[in-house]
Amino acid sequence: MGTRAVKLSPSGWVAEQAELYEESGGTKGTTMQGAPCLLMDYLGRRSGAIRRTVLIYGRDGDDYLVVASKGGSDEHPLWYLNIQDNPHVQLRVGTERFAARAETLSPEEKARVWPHLVDIFAPYETYQKKTTRDIPVVRLRRTDATNG
Repeated sequence: MGTRAVKLSPSGWVAEQAELYEESGGTKGTTMQGAPCLLMDYLGRRSGAIRRTVLIYGRDGDDYLVVASKGGSDEHPLWYLNIQDNPHVQLRVGTERFAARAETLSPEEKARVWPHLVDIFAPYETYQKKTTRDIPVVRLRRTDATNG
């Protein structure tokens, strides 16, 4: 993704947290309501711009797991639609920054990790009950790529 300018989320609190997280080098803004957070940079499917969001994460071995909940909305979050088109992302987890590849979990894999994700952030359970949409869980696996 190189050194192009990054567009922050249009959601004010997400943009503020992303700025704090990045500007502190990953030492501040790393949790949300007690849950661990990462920064994900991804390519906008229409704009071609590099975008950044803050996401709560869980772990599955060496991989990171994020939930495309959008608060239980009936629509997928935009970041999820974008990574479906281009799964190459850049992550900042704490002080570390690295390339990763995003992949939506199968229903069986989701069923296996879902209880762990709800333990990390209990509202996920309410969000899933609020919508008929099956909320995707995305695996973020580190890659050797330096620019996605």
